Amino acid sequence: MPPTPARALAALTAAALALSVALTGTAAAARAGAGPVVTRAALDPALVAGRGAAVDFAEQEAENAATNGTLIGPDRAAYTLPAEASGRRAVRLTPGQHVEFTLPGAANAITVRYSIPDAPGGGGITAPLDVTVNGGSRSTMTLTSQYSWLYNQYPFSNDPGADLLHPDWWITECSCVPSATTPAPVIAKPFRPSHFYDEQRLLLGRKYRAGDKVRLTVPARGGAAWTVIDLLDSQLVGPPRVEVVAANVLAFGADPFGRRDSAGAFDKAIAFAQRKRLKVYVPPGTYQVNRHIIVDDVTITGAGSWYTIIKGHEVALGTPAPDGSVHTGVGFYGKDAADGGSRNVHLSGFAIEGDVRERIDTDQVNGVGGAMSDSTIDGLHVRHTKVGMWFDGPMTNLKITNNVIVDQIADAINFHTGVTGSVAANNFIRNTGDDALAMWSEKTANAGNTFDHNTVQSPVLANGIAVYGGTDNTISNNLVADPVREGSAIQVGSRFGAEAFAGRLRIEGNTTARSGTYELNWNIGLGAIWFYALEKSIDADIRVTGNHFLDNTYNAIMLVSEWSVKDLYSITNVHFKDIRVDGTGTSVVSARVKGSATFENVDARNVGAVGVNNCGSFGFPATGSEFALTDLGGNDGGGTTGPWLAPWELPNTITCDDRPPVVAPPAPSPW
Repeated sequence: MPPTPARALAALTAAALALSVALTGTAAAARAGAGPVVTRAALDPALVAGRGAAVDFAEQEAENAATNGTLIGPDRAAYTLPAEASGRRAVRLTPGQHVEFTLPGAANAITVRYSIPDAPGGGGITAPLDVTVNGGSRSTMTLTSQYSWLYNQYPFSNDPGADLLHPDWWITECSCVPSATTPAPVIAKPFRPSHFYDEQRLLLGRKYRAGDKVRLTVPARGGAAWTVIDLLDSQLVGPPRVEVVAANVLAFGADPFGRRDSAGAFDKAIAFAQRKRLKVYVPPGTYQVNRHIIVDDVTITGAGSWYTIIKGHEVALGTPAPDGSVHTGVGFYGKDAADGGSRNVHLSGFAIEGDVRERIDTDQVNGVGGAMSDSTIDGLHVRHTKVGMWFDGPMTNLKITNNVIVDQIADAINFHTGVTGSVAANNFIRNTGDDALAMWSEKTANAGNTFDHNTVQSPVLANGIAVYGGTDNTISNNLVADPVREGSAIQVGSRFGAEAFAGRLRIEGNTTARSGTYELNWNIGLGAIWFYALEKSIDADIRVTGNHFLDNTYNAIMLVSEWSVKDLYSITNVHFKDIRVDGTGTSVVSARVKGSATFENVDARNVGAVGVNNCGSFGFPATGSEFALTDLGGNDGGGTTGPWLAPWELPNTITCDDRPPVVAPPAPSPW
């Protein structure tokens, strides 16, 4: 009989533990004083050269630092602290314990990614973390779990004691439908805890040199019962930017100490700047803004995202807004597309800090929103909003560059409905609660857009990058690592009411790492890249070229439909070329749909199961699978079962094994 979810997750955990043998050398060397270990998405930077965002900070994983705490992980099972950590490992500290990082370069600022417990009844706690440099200079960070710890089924609860939000949904932990079960199943509480991590930034007050030691210590008294440190980013932040010839918000009554609401002062500065054709300048400070700032034909610049912070409370509305919102909060919004949208908006050099602690899908509590054509967004730091940037078209020619978006309840960036000719490039994204980067062609197709050279780490739910329908779009040179549940690194999906794929879709030069989650509803492992024909066939010209799929938890490539529509929709005209697959827990390709794909120069190694798992659409005809693979040559390598694309598998041999044993591959290495 097929394994239960519990057995499958246990097998995955065991496989992940086996993987730790291959990873302990780096951490041991660091703890022995071999020097700082700098990574990118917990990988050797040489493995991802030229891919992902070029950032001005150095990432150091806590498991590679000196510590008297306890290493946790690796573990890829959802609802665990290691699974949501970068690289699937972290360090657990109890009061009095520390982790110490050696700076790899000059730095005057750090970012700490951490987790502390929730309050017993939900809502979070705060706790101190002492920061010392070279045993001397001391600061105290105040950590919080007020923006962490969600529970239960979508759209989740802040209450660890909540009963099922949807009693009629499948509960795969017991393979049952609760409302059809007598008596109702007993679920452990808290049920499905998730979204454990948050991060804090700290300016150190002076410049430190490479080789200096930054120690994070949980105080012996007053600290949390435990503190998990995932990583430390260190960087050298330049001085504040000054704009002399500009409409300075201070001149219009803005409060840089955050004691009173400055939204009105921002409105006045924007109106003045529009009349005088000036920029709006927001100097260093923390400004309280508790609603949307409407922007059109204006440039707003800050002193830099470390210095200019625009922070707001989430405010309940007396009556729901026409769009269904029941809250408002800090955000910079273009005008609604129905009202013509906004143009010539340029935002740069400041931070947006929201106060969103629960997911309400109708709420417009995003960092940046509305419709903005012929506009740019550059150098922002956005956290604790629902979605970092959500755009409702029609709109065109928006460029989103060099931003950091972290700790979101939902997406980081979403091009929704009729966004055309727009680019999101060189953005760094970590800890989203839904798709990190999405193009969603609901009702009106997105067209001619590009997601390029972005880094996505640890999306807690759904995918790193998702494309739902659209025409002539490109996903290129991105780095995506560690998706946790119900998604993967890259998804191409006909779902959520999206318009059909048309023209060309290019997926080129991306690297994924430790991707492919366990799909609880289907009880199978997903691919690092997966194509999903749920509402329409996928038959556009799709080229998947030059991608590297590293350390795949299950399959590298998956093409699937849903059982109820398996005879209605197909996936065709997909072409894989110049691909490297370094390690799969199961197969290179898993096909659970009718259709076809071509493969050329797809090289694989450390493949854990048969190279192709070809179930087709589960008709199992005597003529072979309903899905055909075409070998265009140069497909080499494999694993313990032989060549990954063996002649006997072509074109459509049925090799259907839904849940093969997971074989943890070794850590990725140079090709």
